Amino acid sequence: MDCPVCKEAMIVLELDEVEIDHCLCCGGIWLDAGELELLLGDCDQKDNLLSSLRVDKNTKEDKRRCPICLKKMEKVLCGTDREVRIDKCRKNDGIWFDKGELEDIVSMAAFDKDNKVTDLLEDMFGRKT
Repeated sequence: MDCPVCKEAMIVLELDEVEIDHCLCCGGIWLDAGELELLLGDCDQKDNLLSSLRVDKNTKEDKRRCPICLKKMEKVLCGTDREVRIDKCRKNDGIWFDKGELEDIVSMAAFDKDNKVTDLLEDMFGRKT
């Protein structure tokens, strides 16, 4: 799969049943539909976080194309206290996270310190979430 930002081929990283498509050039991450929910698992804030997703109609950012269906994605805000703008496929093929955005969202999910997701992201990106 090619990166929707820099058009380079992405690598696939696996964590249990979740495949994370990662661009080594720009640091972005693609998650197929349902994979964010799998990553978040049973964390305390999962339902609140997922229900906070809403279309950002006021953004001036250029819309990117979904790497699966190639249609323009919508800009979506995630979070209540702190907002992160991500790209979501209108056909629900998946979600694109620019570098650092997935870590920001995972940090909002209130995982405990010994969580496999936070450990993976730290291993992948060399920083704590």
